[in-house]
Formats: sequence, C-alpha cells, structure tokens
Amino acid sequence: MTGPSSSPRGEHTPRPGTRWETELRPTGEQLVADDQPEPRPNRATRRAAARRNRRTA
Repeated sequence: MTGPSSSPRGEHTPRPGTRWETELRPTGEQLVADDQPEPRPNRATRRAAARRNRRTA
C-alpha cells in the first residue's frame, strides 16, 4: 500500500545538459514620485467602485 498523496517526495533532478532559461520581463509597473498626483484608476476599477457605491446607496 502506498502512502497518502501529500507525502513528501524527493527532488526531481533534471536531465543532464538542461538549463533553466530565465528571462526578465517588464511587468508594466511604473514608479511615481511622491509629489505627483495620484494616477487615474483604470476603467475596471472605476466600474467596480461605482457598483459598490450603488449597492450601498
């Protein structure tokens, strides 16, 4: 009989010669200085806020 599926298993060693291919990708985040005005929220955020306001009113 085998153990439960949550039992820990040994680490898998990759095939010889394979490498981890890493690539840095931009995430779209932008740095905003502290003295700048707050950026306008996107459409989805504005709609969610409007829905929340309609529900509570």
